[in-house]
Amino acid sequence: MNEHVTLIGLGPMGQAMAGALLDGGHPVTVWNRTASRADDVVARGAVRAATPAEAVAAGGLVVLSLTDYQAMYDILGPVEDLGGKVVVNLSSDTPDKSREAAQWVRQRGGAFLTGGVLASAEIVGTEAAKVFYSGPAELLEAHEQTLRLIGKPHHVGEDPGLAQLFYLAHIDLFLVSLAAYLHATALVGSAGVSALEFLPWAVENLNTNSFLLPAAAEQIDRDEHPGDLGTARMMGASADHLLAASEAVGLDLDLPRAIKAHYDRAIAAGKGGDSWTRLIDGIRQPA
Repeated sequence: MNEHVTLIGLGPMGQAMAGALLDGGHPVTVWNRTASRADDVVARGAVRAATPAEAVAAGGLVVLSLTDYQAMYDILGPVEDLGGKVVVNLSSDTPDKSREAAQWVRQRGGAFLTGGVLASAEIVGTEAAKVFYSGPAELLEAHEQTLRLIGKPHHVGEDPGLAQLFYLAHIDLFLVSLAAYLHATALVGSAGVSALEFLPWAVENLNTNSFLLPAAAEQIDRDEHPGDLGTARMMGASADHLLAASEAVGLDLDLPRAIKAHYDRAIAAGKGGDSWTRLIDGIRQPA
């Protein structure tokens, strides 16, 4: 028989997860503070629990899709005994909060997996959805077939905080890249260039940047930063020009100032002749 899953938290992501599990043939019990949010998935075959305790009692695998980890304590706090339960928290929070949660669940007799979901609700359950997991590898192996219905699972280590670190690192790339795209679009837009006209150049730029990363990763891991192809001083000059051009057309300067500050720090430390990858020193140990 397909594994029974309890799913707590029915925002857009939770509803998408419940739907994917139901489509995969799994019995699903759900609970949400606002009970009406369960209506759609109940209509598709899920069972609505009256309380969190009833939901947890329904099955051995308890999946949480909540706003943050505090919500887990608020909801599961009254459920004192989690003996025999595997709690998979797919909520977003900090790595330290994940480590604390793992201990909290273990103290109540349960087992814990941290999950970081790289997906929007629209792609949950598809090949495009990915989920980082950390915690005991054997737990993921035991429930992988079920959890794979939510998104492709990737175990990144035993430390419960690692899944959040991997997730947040992706959010870091995502948010900064989008902010840079908007700033660049506003910069050319100051001369009347439309976003659609600039779009192909932006896409090409972002794609080209990805080819720089393998060599950069090697330099970072070796802590060797030869400046043969582009020094911090040279790229810092470009950062100066970006800031000046942004100021001249009246754009917000927070992003170009932050970029310039990284280069300025490396140059001030006497590393201007090194590769741009040397900036990681200042990021790791800010002044």
